[in-house]
Amino acid sequence: MARQVTGDSDGPPRVVIIAAIALAVAAIAVILVIAATRKAPSQPVALPAVPAPQAANGACRALERALPQRLGDYQRAPLAQPAPEGATAWRAGPDSEPVVLRCGLDRPADFVVGSPIQVVDRVQWFEVDRSWYTVDRPVYIALTLPMGSGPTPIQELSEVIDHAITAVPIDPRPPG
Repeated sequence: MARQVTGDSDGPPRVVIIAAIALAVAAIAVILVIAATRKAPSQPVALPAVPAPQAANGACRALERALPQRLGDYQRAPLAQPAPEGATAWRAGPDSEPVVLRCGLDRPADFVVGSPIQVVDRVQWFEVDRSWYTVDRPVYIALTLPMGSGPTPIQELSEVIDHAITAVPIDPRPPG
């Protein structure tokens, strides 16, 4: 007996095929978006040890607890071990130069009577070679900024420092 063609086929309905293709395309698109936005793991920031005799001070501990995960475009970065006590770093990207904060340092040798000071949000800073030192807190804090970092890191950290550590009168050494 001859079979009559009615237009129906033995396969799945056309709507099911279209839905399956659309689902496959959407899955591929999601995978590509995830792959494109996935960041390479950040390498820990290696910091040389510098004398920080007051890094275990209560003021440094209070500051450490108050430090943010983000400073503008910079994200908190892990430190290579052994990490210097009192140090914290933030990076804008996996290979970018970090913003580095160190707490409990000695008074900068160049900080003498008459040194220029800059005030940012109630915190007094003294600059030495791209590093800024707080000079009006019971411990000295250094902030090293990469070129082109802009004012955001020092502004945000000034606010944190002002809230975490009480100001004291500045104590520059005598000139000479």
